[in-house]
Amino acid sequence: MSTDEGRERRPRLGTRGSRLALTQSGQVADALRQAAAAGARAPGCDNLELDLVTVRTDGDGDRTPLRQLGGVGVFAARLRHALLDGEVDLVVHSFKDLPTQPVEGLEVICVPPREDPHDALCARDGLTLATLPDGARVGTGSPRRAAQLLAARPDLEMVDLRGNVPTRLARVRGLEAVGVGTDEPVAPSRADAAGDLDAVVLALSGLRRLGLEHCASEVLDLETMLPAPAQGALAVEARAGEGSAALARAAAALDDEPTRLAVTAERALMARLGAGCAAPVGAWAHLSGGEQEQRVLALRAVVTSLDGGKEVGCELSAELPEADGGPDTHGNAVAQAVRAAEALGVRAAEVLLEDGAAEVVDLHANKPRRD
Repeated sequence: MSTDEGRERRPRLGTRGSRLALTQSGQVADALRQAAAAGARAPGCDNLELDLVTVRTDGDGDRTPLRQLGGVGVFAARLRHALLDGEVDLVVHSFKDLPTQPVEGLEVICVPPREDPHDALCARDGLTLATLPDGARVGTGSPRRAAQLLAARPDLEMVDLRGNVPTRLARVRGLEAVGVGTDEPVAPSRADAAGDLDAVVLALSGLRRLGLEHCASEVLDLETMLPAPAQGALAVEARAGEGSAALARAAAALDDEPTRLAVTAERALMARLGAGCAAPVGAWAHLSGGEQEQRVLALRAVVTSLDGGKEVGCELSAELPEADGGPDTHGNAVAQAVRAAEALGVRAAEVLLEDGAAEVVDLHANKPRRD
């Protein structure tokens, strides 16, 4: 038997090939190693080292608008197939890109602390949303962002946008020369114009993870731009069952309960609405209280018409159960809190529906993928 054959195989972490995906996956891998080194995991994951495996997804290098490619699932599906087929042992998703429908045989074993969920305007000459000139060309591939931007500035020209973060930034006049770099897992089908836009809107979390926050000319407040459900959060997914138990124990050290509860409420809202990838739905939940105070989970949500002319919103909250004893009761309290977060998301969706959200926009908008 060769040396390699005699050595136990290291767990493989699957990732997309974009700079952002590689950065996020690398950060999670490093955190898992650190947790193992600090003894923060249960026995069974000694000398935890991970091999990063790049998995090409169908959305990489394709300029078709996301709503025509099939939306969020276009990036998650290939990674999930790699998990189920045993190509990799765990994957890191941008949680907002993960469909709300569970996949049999897979489970989210860890939700690390969330990065800032705000959206950011990246505009030429340091312009803000208020100071962009009339008719400015603003790029985004998100119907949610386009709708909320038009609600605030109906004069803007929205330009459909694809590509990874540096590719999008290079479309903004002046930003193509500030060192954003390039980022394409495969050769694009055609070259994008450089500097043909006045601004783009991107997730602040992605800019921060890539060290490109300096490209943001304005962080958009939540009154103007409510983020996508689970924006800024990551989900670590693995195969369910005993085969992944050791990885799950190691990953548990990275799990952040406030983040998990917030994204649970936001994603439950999306699931109850049955919202497709082209439905402009924004949601943001946050946890307050703790220690000696009652913990409260608050959720804000909005559905906006595609032209920005109509909007239905709500804001609800729920008190969460507290553990009343030792570790034996803590796990039960966490499970109860997750169920309360799910119920809050469902209740918020029902309020939106009662107030006419389905008449404002086609909530099921999710164009089938082109052959």
